[in-house]
Amino acid sequence: MKAILLAGGKGTRLRPYTATLPKPLMPIGDQTIVEVLLRQLAHHGVDEAVMCIGHQAALIEAVLGDGARYGLRISYRREEQPLGTVGPLKTIANELPERFLVMNGDILCDLDFSAFARAAEGSGAPLTVAVYERPTKIDLGVLELDGSGTVTGFREKPTYTFWVSMGVYGMSREVLSFIPEGQPFGFDQLMHALLAARVPVKTFPFRGHWLDIGRSDDFSDAQDEFEKNRARYLPER
Repeated sequence: MKAILLAGGKGTRLRPYTATLPKPLMPIGDQTIVEVLLRQLAHHGVDEAVMCIGHQAALIEAVLGDGARYGLRISYRREEQPLGTVGPLKTIANELPERFLVMNGDILCDLDFSAFARAAEGSGAPLTVAVYERPTKIDLGVLELDGSGTVTGFREKPTYTFWVSMGVYGMSREVLSFIPEGQPFGFDQLMHALLAARVPVKTFPFRGHWLDIGRSDDFSDAQDEFEKNRARYLPER
């Protein structure tokens, strides 16, 4: 399997930590978050990873090297200008097989990537998104109104649950035709383009452990979770 890791962002939500470190190199235990992810991918059968990098690219290359110590091969593609979350795929279109994995380089999860890849291929859809059910608490009283503005219901500090993207995708080359060349293009734009074209998008509901370290509170939670359950995230050890 071939995996594309998106690691070109500046990690602005994690400042001041990311003032000196790119987000994928944020420490989790005695490793960085992207090193944990690379070891997981190798364990689940990925033999080649392409790192799409931009911000502090040289530092990422220096730390990760050729990937041999993680059990796979790493190659690098530098962005001359920011291309968003899926825009970089267009620049490496000629290198991609018919089916491939794409993911953010800053997630902590215990997803079985090989099972996900099989499900994505078996779905027949050009895009399959790993999704996680996440509760969101509203720390305010929520009013329900009718068309005239009259209150019809009230909930004090309710919790709502949503299926959210985990930042892990199974794709086919068909997706590439929806990505413009040489300009920023995000996952949100890709979703709208596929839905507008009535292209089927499938999901892979995941009920394990997942954290996106894009926010300071999630980063703190990820450090605690990794220290308590290290074997869950590094099954090969």
